[in-house]
Amino acid sequence: MNRACSRLSFRPTAPEGAGAREGYDMQASALFGVLAAVIFGSSALAQSKALVTEEAMVKSSDPGIEIYVRNKRPADMTSFRPEQTIIYVHGATYPSETAFDLKLDGLSWMEYIASRGYDVWLLDLRGYGRSTRPAEMADKPDANAPIVTGETAVKDIGSVVDFVLQRRNIPRVNLLGWSWGTTLMATYTTQNASKVERLVLYAPSWIRQTASLVQAGPGRLGAYRTVTREQARERWYTGVPEDKKGDLIPVGWFDAWADATFATDPVGAAMTPPVLRAPNGVVQDGQQYSGAGKPYYDPAKITVPTLLVHAEWDKDTPPYMAQALFPLLTNSPGKRYVQLAEGTHTIIMEKNRLKLFEAVQAFLDEGRKD
Repeated sequence: MNRACSRLSFRPTAPEGAGAREGYDMQASALFGVLAAVIFGSSALAQSKALVTEEAMVKSSDPGIEIYVRNKRPADMTSFRPEQTIIYVHGATYPSETAFDLKLDGLSWMEYIASRGYDVWLLDLRGYGRSTRPAEMADKPDANAPIVTGETAVKDIGSVVDFVLQRRNIPRVNLLGWSWGTTLMATYTTQNASKVERLVLYAPSWIRQTASLVQAGPGRLGAYRTVTREQARERWYTGVPEDKKGDLIPVGWFDAWADATFATDPVGAAMTPPVLRAPNGVVQDGQQYSGAGKPYYDPAKITVPTLLVHAEWDKDTPPYMAQALFPLLTNSPGKRYVQLAEGTHTIIMEKNRLKLFEAVQAFLDEGRKD
């Protein structure tokens, strides 16, 4: 627990990317800053409990690289416990905040968990969202080798876990990963079981039997890839029956997500057409491990309660992955497998998202001591 946050950030505005961040940052000696935001829900679904929001930049294990973190918790929370603390990490392409903390119908998943008495954290891996973009991302994609592999990403997660443990003076936390984030959180858990309370794998990735929807295009694999808004939309709907596409994503939700997500990369947003840049380390890992029939981690080394949850129309990490992974969790006490109806890889922002929230919440609440 030797890493500290060196930057205090007040951000009362909409999400900015790394390039725009500097105009809003205020340097300070304190570890953390409260946004002076007490959040109340605006719809029937929204939480009634007042929440506090804080942000920070956490030093990574590499000089010059900082990891963006956000925290939401009840305003009246004064003591912290492992079973009520959770850290979330995103997948291969998009940052954490624009999915996990995107208000839809007045409520984000992050707020849903926090309003139920949890100290909730999210992080952006380097190269994503508001975290430092490696220097290679300033060059053309093919000018450098793939950046931000799983090994690097797990180190970033470790930096944030240690930061939270130190700040809250607790020995363990719950971990929640989505997609590639499940591989990262599971790998971290196999290496640091003493720091993990419970593990949630949403849309878990495992050995691949079908082609990946995360593609970097033909030719040599470069440092990063680009994704357009339309490519993101097309990928989202992959695998959905034609007669179910009409009401899968409530009106305005895709645009709300896309607007917030693409705004996190001002450099990409200035291109024609606008794009989001994403590191290719995950693509390289996929070619060398899951795409080659090799596991990235040993599930038998996970010794904490683990939940696998996914939706039936997921074509990014199809159901066969979770079904193959579940029996390999031979040393996870109280492991659980949940499949949700009428949803995709991105059910987190679809009409049935509350089914995901409820399944995960039930699993987390089982670990509470009160």
